[in-house]
Amino acid sequence: MRMMISFAALFFSVVLLQLSSGGVGPLDVLSGTALGFTRQEIGMLGSAHFFGFFIGCWFAPRLLGSVGHSRAFAAFTAAGSIGLLAHMMVIDPYAWALMRVASGLCVAGCYTVVEAWLQAKVTNETRGRAMGTYRMVDMSGSLAAQGMIGILAPADYISYNILAILCCAALLPITLTKVAQPETPKSPRLRPGLAYGRSPLAVAGVIVAALSSASFRMVGPIYGQEMGLSAGQIAWFLAAFVIGGALAQFPVGWIADKYDRRKVLIWLSVAAICSCGVTVTTASWGLTGILLSAGLFGLTTFPIYSVAAAHAHDFASSDERVELSAALMFWFAMGAIAAPYGASILIDNYGPKALFIMLAAGHLGLIIFSIARMRAGRIATHRTRFVNALRTSFVVGRLTGRSREPKNGSSVQSQQEN
Repeated sequence: MRMMISFAALFFSVVLLQLSSGGVGPLDVLSGTALGFTRQEIGMLGSAHFFGFFIGCWFAPRLLGSVGHSRAFAAFTAAGSIGLLAHMMVIDPYAWALMRVASGLCVAGCYTVVEAWLQAKVTNETRGRAMGTYRMVDMSGSLAAQGMIGILAPADYISYNILAILCCAALLPITLTKVAQPETPKSPRLRPGLAYGRSPLAVAGVIVAALSSASFRMVGPIYGQEMGLSAGQIAWFLAAFVIGGALAQFPVGWIADKYDRRKVLIWLSVAAICSCGVTVTTASWGLTGILLSAGLFGLTTFPIYSVAAAHAHDFASSDERVELSAALMFWFAMGAIAAPYGASILIDNYGPKALFIMLAAGHLGLIIFSIARMRAGRIATHRTRFVNALRTSFVVGRLTGRSREPKNGSSVQSQQEN
């Protein structure tokens, strides 16, 4: 209990940050539509967010090492607040894209600070509880952020002002806490090739996970509008996706620890293709059918990143875990940058159903590649524990690294790959 109280300021900052950053994506879609932006321009905003996210993941550890935790957090929060406040001052999609780069930078930078702080304070005895609480706080904030879309008016200065206020408010808990700041951590090296060297299949898996998650979060509201949903119903549509993903994590984790993870990835992708088909065929069933299909889509696609990451760590040694987690995040960011813009082009040219046809095609590609790797690759001699992986910063590997140690205490051969 004392440990959780000491982390209360960090967790409160995470909730406020999620309320701000989680609301801006859907709000930008609704606002851009109201202002006459094209679908490609709206998709560009989502891609710009993940471009800023990638820059933040890479730059944040270095800034953290230069100025410390609280100052780095303040700098990134200021960048995010400026981006939010400037929206209604300049009505231009390319200007908004720069503002979304700032919001992505803010999210990645702030999460880097929070996770570096947590890592410095947790012990092996408290790591599991701290990570579980952190995950619950993060998911709760994300769900609440989707609900805000129903009450924030599109293309309205007050709406963006509210999000900016929440972003600024995230500063207060972490800067006013009496808990001493930890020592500055050493930043991990970013070696994207490490992930591919350990498991090409894992790289493909996280890219497909990015394709699903980024497209749905950033372009999903366009699909909702095309289906005739109101702003409040779009909020429930996005929330259903998050709830479905949250429900899937623990049962899929148990299955991934018990059976071949390559087969788990295949069956998850098969289920994802089926959920895409269900979404397309039930679009005319009204709100209930749309919400259920969104929950099913989250259920089948959300765990793919965690399963792919666990598979990669099966082939890594203990001293590679932090850098491997950063490398997997790099590939996720690469997929997330391209996905929203590509999805918006397809919707504009072929209609809203093209979004889920694109996602189904991505998962079909993962199935084919998984089968090819099963025939060509070797099986890990020692399996690591499944971890419900967060896609938040390059330093999150420090928080989950010890949780991934092989169950029998042995390390794997780093040259094995699949």
